[in-house]
Amino acid sequence: MQKLLDGLPKIIESAHGTGGRWTHELIESVFLPYFRSQPLQSLADQAVVPESGTGRMAISTDSFVVTPYRFPGGNIGDLAVNGTVNDLLMGGATPAYLTVAFVLMEGLRVDHLVEIVQSIANAAAASAVSIIAGDTKVVCGKAEDGLFITTTGVGFLPGGVNWGPEFIQPGDKIILSGTVADHGASVLTKRYNLAFDTVIRSDTASLLPAVMAVRDLCGIRCMRDPTRGGLATTLAELSQTSGLTLEAKELCIPIRDDVRGLCEVLGLDPLYVANEGKLIAVVAPDVASTVLSRLQATEVARDAAIIGTVTKSAPGYALLETAIGAKRVLELLSMEQLPRIC
Repeated sequence: MQKLLDGLPKIIESAHGTGGRWTHELIESVFLPYFRSQPLQSLADQAVVPESGTGRMAISTDSFVVTPYRFPGGNIGDLAVNGTVNDLLMGGATPAYLTVAFVLMEGLRVDHLVEIVQSIANAAAASAVSIIAGDTKVVCGKAEDGLFITTTGVGFLPGGVNWGPEFIQPGDKIILSGTVADHGASVLTKRYNLAFDTVIRSDTASLLPAVMAVRDLCGIRCMRDPTRGGLATTLAELSQTSGLTLEAKELCIPIRDDVRGLCEVLGLDPLYVANEGKLIAVVAPDVASTVLSRLQATEVARDAAIIGTVTKSAPGYALLETAIGAKRVLELLSMEQLPRIC
């Protein structure tokens, strides 16, 4: 990376957003070396992509404003790619193309920008998606904000894949792909300079290997990634939409000891803390063990566990069986425990 930085300015200035020479130099020296897809190379106002016979088109867009923009386990760049890729995957689509728009704060260090762009390129390559278009603006703002990123993803759904909460049935099993609250806890420790014996790392990751491992199976009802609002909010949303009851068991939900300890000290409920590399799958009971074993065979979902069952006990509400055997309602998160998390 140092060779690329030689000859570049140290920080972003307002002139980098004027559309003139400095803008062109920024694009050519920082972005194009990493984003090399053919549709992007022409730098036209639109991207023309090849026709695809692989299925229906799926599109998702998201903005990322996390602070700090660098945290243990990742940064805003790979977070932006993984977040949009995972949204496509939750519907069963194969991600194919990505657009990336940057809002850069005047005063942003260029070496930090290059690090983030490199992370974007690496994350895109890991999910086999091409970056085909983008935009850059520079604004005055708080230096610590650094930058905001908006990504739009395009993917394709193969025939026969139809997932959604409307397909959930009583008796279905609820599978979680791994430990909860890692991302939120990681950002929290960095934001407030909290020191622990271990480093809590964000779980930001592409869920492509996990989804591809099970997509061919009949009996997948629905998938969701429990990002903002965490596991509890996602279960509550699925219960409301399906009109059924998603019941989870607290003792079955995997959580790291250090994350649990941090949440206890700060008075946070880890079930409402954000994740960025986990999925919830609601599946038919007869395929649950197969789904679980296939997920556990992938690195990104090696800690997958069956955490509950779908019932009709309290239609429209999600329930948690606590460690002492009591049951409590999991409500939608009403106020953010930790803002600017993604």
